[in-house]
Amino acid sequence: MKYLGLAYFTPEKFAAMRPGDVKALVSQCPALDDKMRATGNVLVSASLGDLENWRTLRPRDGKTVVSDGPYTESKEVVGGLFIIEADSQDEAVRIASMHPAATLGEQGGWAVELIPLDFYLAP
Repeated sequence: MKYLGLAYFTPEKFAAMRPGDVKALVSQCPALDDKMRATGNVLVSASLGDLENWRTLRPRDGKTVVSDGPYTESKEVVGGLFIIEADSQDEAVRIASMHPAATLGEQGGWAVELIPLDFYLAP
């Protein structure tokens, strides 16, 4: 079974942190990401780009309307994603718990959401 991990953060909480604290927090991420990838179960892992370059597309009156930024109805923003292949949900949770957003960054509002996938690869 494959699982999508969405790594969330709260931009307002990050903005309230001192720059040195953000740098110290983020500097811990590569080692944790490497540990998670070393399991051999991570198929994809990515950080998402700067929020100012995001676009949101919504249907309106039969047309697609494009707006700036991540304007879904939530305080948290997805900052990264990963896909795990695991034999069980428990194994997927164990691997996802290695992600920085599951172990660090409480002050930045970090969290991970783990979602089972029906996976399709285009030919």
